[in-house]
Amino acid sequence: MDSGAIRRRLAFGAAVLAASGVFALVAPAEAQAVTAANCAGREVRTLSFATGTVHVYRQGGYVCAITLPRKSGGRRTMSVSVQARGNRPVVDKGKYSHRAGPVTVHAGHRCVWVRGAVGRSSVSSGWILC
Repeated sequence: MDSGAIRRRLAFGAAVLAASGVFALVAPAEAQAVTAANCAGREVRTLSFATGTVHVYRQGGYVCAITLPRKSGGRRTMSVSVQARGNRPVVDKGKYSHRAGPVTVHAGHRCVWVRGAVGRSSVSSGWILC
């Protein structure tokens, strides 16, 4: 192999490494944007807690919520629930690595109660969006 071919292969390898580094830095932000897109409507509340965040969306009479962990990593217990006043909560709970939810309820003009948890830390909104 001549020295030109070696240089080309080294340059190609360096380009691949640089591109993978860029994707590693951009991927978490893109992943959160994609997960937030699973709920229709506009974001009306963000409930932060020690280990994560619950994003609440509303469109028409529907309310949707997802729980995202603060740090990416392995699978851990996560949950999200939305309850329209007068109804039972809709819950998504399990061991996830990226998010819990989305869960959607038809609330109409009623208040909703949103809860979310990642690991042992959680948040509860009380009655909101009345």
